[in-house]
Amino acid sequence: MQPPCRTPRPRSAAPPDQPSGEPREKQRAETAGQADAGSGILIVEDDFLIAMQAEIALVDAGFEVVGVAAAADEALALARERRPAIAVMDIRVAGPRDGIDAAGDLFRELGVRSVFATAHDDQLTRARAEPFAPLGWLTKPYTMASLINVIRAALSNPN
Repeated sequence: MQPPCRTPRPRSAAPPDQPSGEPREKQRAETAGQADAGSGILIVEDDFLIAMQAEIALVDAGFEVVGVAAAADEALALARERRPAIAVMDIRVAGPRDGIDAAGDLFRELGVRSVFATAHDDQLTRARAEPFAPLGWLTKPYTMASLINVIRAALSNPN
């Protein structure tokens, strides 16, 4: 059985942990400029609920989500087709290869860098990912507000 289609669509409800310090319209307006500059985001996460929550939060914040993949090979195929600017990458994903392998392929082949969102945040894991120039790290469990903030920072200052 095929999983339900996870095509981004406009949402009316904000994620429960979305920052409320500034009006939603202002956040969308600021992010719209980033999205227009080619800031499509690929989400690589094998936990359906986390992937769905991240997708909704990013779309609500005004970002374009170009796809959601549950495995390394699926992520690379989607990235080749849709050319994201950045990937949100879990480390433990479905299949024989992990998220660091996928991030390496994305970086070497397409120049796409990743924000790692994972429960596996030890020094060895970070050392394995370092050659692929991570844009940031989110340790699970993380809030959707922190995801949005890390993505905004990564897109505005990719160095």
